[in-house]
Amino acid sequence: MKKKFRFQWGAFLMFLFYGGLFFLLLSRMVFIQVTGEADGQALAAKAAAKYEKEQIINASRGEILDKNGEVIAEDTLSYRLVAVLSPEATDNAKNPKHVNDVEKTATVLAQYIPLSKEKLVERLSKEGVYQVEFGSAGRDISHEVMTKIKKEKLPGLVFVRDWKRFYPNGTFSSHLIGFAVKEEQPDGTFQTIGKMGLESIYNKQLTGKNGKVQYDGDLWGYLLPNSKEMVTPAQDGYQIHLTLDKTVKNLLEDAMNRVEKEYSPTSMVEMVADPKTGEILAMSQRPSFDPETREGLTSNWLNETIENTIEPGSTMKTFTVAAEKKKKKWDPNDWYQSGKYTLLDTTIRDHNLKGWGNITFLEGFQRSSNVAMAYLLERLGDTVFLEYLDKFGFGKKTGIDLPNEASGKIISKYPLDRLVTTFGQGSTVTPMQLIQAETAIANDGTMMKPYVIEKIVNPLTKEVMHDSKPEEAGKPISADTAKKMRELLASTVTSEHGTAARFELTDYTVAGKTGTAQIPNEVGKYLAGYENYLYSFLGMAPVEDPQLVVYVAVSKPKLEATEVGSMPVSEIFKSVTENSLKYLNIKPKEVKSTPAVTLPNVKEKDVAVAESQMIEQKMKPVVIGNTEKGKITEQFPSAGTEILPGSLVMLKTDGPITIPDFTNWSKRHVLVYQMLSGLNIEVVGNGYVVSQSVSKGTVTNEQAPIVIKLETPEVTNKKAKKEIEKEGEEKLPQD
Repeated sequence: MKKKFRFQWGAFLMFLFYGGLFFLLLSRMVFIQVTGEADGQALAAKAAAKYEKEQIINASRGEILDKNGEVIAEDTLSYRLVAVLSPEATDNAKNPKHVNDVEKTATVLAQYIPLSKEKLVERLSKEGVYQVEFGSAGRDISHEVMTKIKKEKLPGLVFVRDWKRFYPNGTFSSHLIGFAVKEEQPDGTFQTIGKMGLESIYNKQLTGKNGKVQYDGDLWGYLLPNSKEMVTPAQDGYQIHLTLDKTVKNLLEDAMNRVEKEYSPTSMVEMVADPKTGEILAMSQRPSFDPETREGLTSNWLNETIENTIEPGSTMKTFTVAAEKKKKKWDPNDWYQSGKYTLLDTTIRDHNLKGWGNITFLEGFQRSSNVAMAYLLERLGDTVFLEYLDKFGFGKKTGIDLPNEASGKIISKYPLDRLVTTFGQGSTVTPMQLIQAETAIANDGTMMKPYVIEKIVNPLTKEVMHDSKPEEAGKPISADTAKKMRELLASTVTSEHGTAARFELTDYTVAGKTGTAQIPNEVGKYLAGYENYLYSFLGMAPVEDPQLVVYVAVSKPKLEATEVGSMPVSEIFKSVTENSLKYLNIKPKEVKSTPAVTLPNVKEKDVAVAESQMIEQKMKPVVIGNTEKGKITEQFPSAGTEILPGSLVMLKTDGPITIPDFTNWSKRHVLVYQMLSGLNIEVVGNGYVVSQSVSKGTVTNEQAPIVIKLETPEVTNKKAKKEIEKEGEEKLPQD
């Protein structure tokens, strides 16, 4: 029996439904294959985002160095503290990887980072987060503190390597160098930003460019087979080399600290320059601050040497007389009546109100007579006088390579204005202008433009991006006039009438001029009182061939009844100038020979024999390698070198290296030891060694890292003093 065909509507509808789905799916697949997009998104990009990994390589901020390559500011290794809170981080309860005891962790951490236990408990008790950080308190942790925290063996604490801006010299030209701080960027990263001084001015040059490592990884971050790793290296910031000499600068800071403690002045400004080149070797001011902690930083962010103007006082007489000598109006043996001088209805007087009677102009200059300058102005003429002030650079910027330089102002509208300007009142100048003008007298008439940036260098390529050269700023006087001015200025030190007798040095001749300037108050009138003056000295040494020009200004020192304002000024000038000249190997009046020892050649000699020979020569031998047997392969310094008795001598031999006691070693000796030993030594700071991460007597290898910390004597003594004072306070009886 033939079956009757029956149309299956259900099956047909199912066919249409699933056929349609298949068609849509096929169309979608073709579309994606052709366009590479889904829902408007590039699938290749999404896959790349899922599997391509990227790791940042942090760049270091550029170093700021002195003229000898000594570090003034640098990035040093530090650590950032992270606490893992999520129990998911722990896969073995016996070995927890998260913070499992909040109270204990907070109690211990409070001993090492500047956060209270209560704050730490609050931070460590956060819910629903995998990990937490501790803000500024948990950043810039030193290697020493990190090591101590690790020894506590607290679960869940992780240290991330980071960089910290480090100023190894503490208060060191702080208003010039400035400071930089780490700030959070919009993308959540942190970057060191210059906020003041050179750190701010040259922030762009100092800021490096981070690099990165790109690679293909799986979901867990592991490198996939056959994936390519692409490295874009980090570009560290440029190095800025200054004209500052750290040794000269430290001599200046030490002298200023002593005067500040003894006389408590309201402010001080000091500079040392090379008159042959215009290089600023040292500059500082008080009040100052520590660039690392910002302790002492007030609302005064000005670099007083260039941004603030002063009435120069009698130091200006130097340039008044220099103009007279150039125009041949000066006759030192001519006579005048000292004491007072009347112009129209105004009388000006000498600091000795009655004067010294009828004296020569030479004696008047030596005594720093204002009246002498008034009579000299009559001879020279106002117009010529103003012309020479302009030639010496007063009333206009020096053009030093620093921003915000003030120009000062020469007041000349009225005859009295011009008169008082001859002895440094009314008109204003900057200390830098005085230094520049003085170079003309010290440098046979050629005035040198001052500068503080020697060069800017790319540390990777060693390419010099900027190179400063000595630049003439004019020739206001002749070489002959300059020589006669030096002789005249020297007489203020050596003459029985000279106001600068207190500035005489032991081993070098000095030429210069003292200054006592009145200080204006808020309403434009001068302060009254014995102590309310700006005391200064502008001088050079040695007179025969000046190597240094020095300016010192001390404002409103606390003086006893028997003391004079030049006393604190001379203390700074004498200490800095004498010691700086000796440091620079400038021949003194009498050269004293220092006995030296010529090193013998101990290469290929047995260790014991070489050590014994060096001890006989009164040297301190340091053996790098086997200390008992073997032969010497290298020595430093090399044979034939003349060195002073008691100096370190490095002797290299084969065998395992035993770590010595580095305490009190100089940075130079540490670096030599690092070079000869090949050890992984990280040097932090400047000065002399105060601590080492690996103790004396430890046998080590080339891979084990060793952190050696150095400090300047000033910093070390300051810390020691605080400890002594603290102990003293604890011993005081209680009321």
